[in-house]
Amino acid sequence: MRRAVVLFHFLILLPFPVTAETPPRIENRVGQLVIAIAAEWDSSRAQLRCFERPSARQPWKPVVFTEAIPVLLGRNGLAWGRGALPNPPWQAPKKREGDGRAPAGCFAIGKVYGYPKTLPPGSVYPYRQVTQWDAWIDDPKNPYYNRHFVADPRNVPPWFEKQRMRHGDAAYTYLVEIKHNASPPSPGAGSAIFFHIRRGPSRVTAGCTTMARPNLEKLIQWLRAKRNPHYVLLPKATYTRLAPVWHLPAWVPPKKP
Repeated sequence: MRRAVVLFHFLILLPFPVTAETPPRIENRVGQLVIAIAAEWDSSRAQLRCFERPSARQPWKPVVFTEAIPVLLGRNGLAWGRGALPNPPWQAPKKREGDGRAPAGCFAIGKVYGYPKTLPPGSVYPYRQVTQWDAWIDDPKNPYYNRHFVADPRNVPPWFEKQRMRHGDAAYTYLVEIKHNASPPSPGAGSAIFFHIRRGPSRVTAGCTTMARPNLEKLIQWLRAKRNPHYVLLPKATYTRLAPVWHLPAWVPPKKP
């Protein structure tokens, strides 16, 4: 009996159940990481930092921002998303369409979309200028759910007006795609997740990660497609448990003022 109790305590301390398979980890070809840490699952705020490494054999180093920057998340906090790495079987909510939660996990960073003709000076990242015919679909019943769609002006779908991307909203000046629920999309698992400009220092989101415009522009200027950038968003305690398994950099708390 005593041996069984000791074994039980050993097992619950392991990050994942013991299997013959190699634990999931950040791919060797990932050279840039954007990491945001929230206090708890129900937190709507986080601290964000950027890291890079010349190769998988070298350690992650913080770059871009001298200190962690504040970002805003979903109004109801976080929920496990569908990303580049499988989520551990730990009790936590799962991302659903309309739940007001930001997807937690590890996600590839996709293309940048925006209103201007070009990205901020110095940027060299894949970009599409959004036109009046661009849409991003958030209706789970739509066959283009959670995909970028360009309408044919000669045959505009009846649902297009509610899904179009160009609203003249300054918060959407630039949209950096966070590839949650993308390969392929699962209807109802959440859609249209981006980094974009915040609407104010305390205006939380429906699931996106937002920040001040100068910070978003610095982020875009730093991104390089050939470095295969990824985004990791997790509560602090979960990050601490997953960091050695996913091969993430150690998180250094922001300095107190």
